[in-house]
Amino acid sequence: KGNNAPYDTFLFRSAARPMNVTRSRSRWIVWSFVAAGLLLFVLANAHLIYVAFQSQPNCVGHLKERASESGQYRAAKSAC
Repeated sequence: KGNNAPYDTFLFRSAARPMNVTRSRSRWIVWSFVAAGLLLFVLANAHLIYVAFQSQPNCVGHLKERASESGQYRAAKSAC
């Protein structure tokens, strides 16, 4: 085949695979990335919700009455 061997191989590969097969493969790859991104988004949000519910303390020590000095704060809505 001489010097044109790589060029001939390229033409053979292009002719051997129809355009619709290449297009369907690229669509499949794109939709796979979209699905993976959505799955990652859903899992990340589920993890945030899980951590939010698991990390709430039952009761934290704080002032129960109004403080006489500034800079001392109490809970807005005490749980205990």
